[in-house]
Amino acid sequence: MDLSASKQDPPPLLKGRIVAHLGKALIVEDSEGNTARCKKRTQLEQPAVGDYVEWIRTEPDAGRVEKILERDSILSRPSKNGKTRPVAANLHQIVVILAVKPNIDPLLLDQYLIVCEFQKIAPLIVLNKIDLLDDESRKSIDELVLVYRNLDYEVVEVSASDKTGLDDLRKHLQDKTSLLVGQSGVGKSTITNALLPDLELQTKTLSTASGLGKHTTTASTLYKLPEGGEIIDSPGVNIFGLAHVTEQNLAFGFREINSAADYCKYNNCLHVREPKCAVKDGADSGSISKQRYLRYLKLRDKLSD
Repeated sequence: MDLSASKQDPPPLLKGRIVAHLGKALIVEDSEGNTARCKKRTQLEQPAVGDYVEWIRTEPDAGRVEKILERDSILSRPSKNGKTRPVAANLHQIVVILAVKPNIDPLLLDQYLIVCEFQKIAPLIVLNKIDLLDDESRKSIDELVLVYRNLDYEVVEVSASDKTGLDDLRKHLQDKTSLLVGQSGVGKSTITNALLPDLELQTKTLSTASGLGKHTTTASTLYKLPEGGEIIDSPGVNIFGLAHVTEQNLAFGFREINSAADYCKYNNCLHVREPKCAVKDGADSGSISKQRYLRYLKLRDKLSD
């Protein structure tokens, strides 16, 4: 008698990707596009939307995540217990959405960019509501945009309401996994709706898979773009804070300051009062934006409090 035949074979390991995270529930999509509601193995590290995983099926539409595959990138944010919590994995870029009206907060933009620099994830700056600009405000926006384009940051100008610039934005998103971030009122939802004509259907599919109905919309969710690629929408994720940034390493988050720092007289130069500081010289000569330098000082003061 073959005793081994009487034992139940373990379920096969399947490959998939986490497309939504709802509390402890994970929605995993398999290679054929089918979804299953999964739990994670007890000892497994905290997963994130965008993670590629190995999982087993425990029921026809449910399973358990056994392993998180190696990540190309991981975006984390501080949690209440002082540790960090992963928000999204395997990102190609973070799309920072700002509204030009009533006005852009350059300090907030710089904080987003600092996070991108430290996490080594490319940023894409999207300026929305450009249809509301008059000649005077257009000039100030052009001056601001020039500062960031000169630092090799990609900037796309759009109007979600009249569809201006959306085709250009689609090209920047094609075949990439992008996380959309932006404060309330910048038009993130309007842009998301414009990019995803089948948003309602995708949301309904995830809602059915989760068994949580409308609560799905409050979770981090990965949506598929018709042109190829994905966007991750994570409601409530506005700014991740500068938890791992110190007075000493803040300069790393400013591309031009970090480059100029190599030419300072002192290796530990903080670019404030030190003599023969290449950063201060650059701000005085105009090779470094004076306004960006002043925002660096402002954030440095904030970190020292």
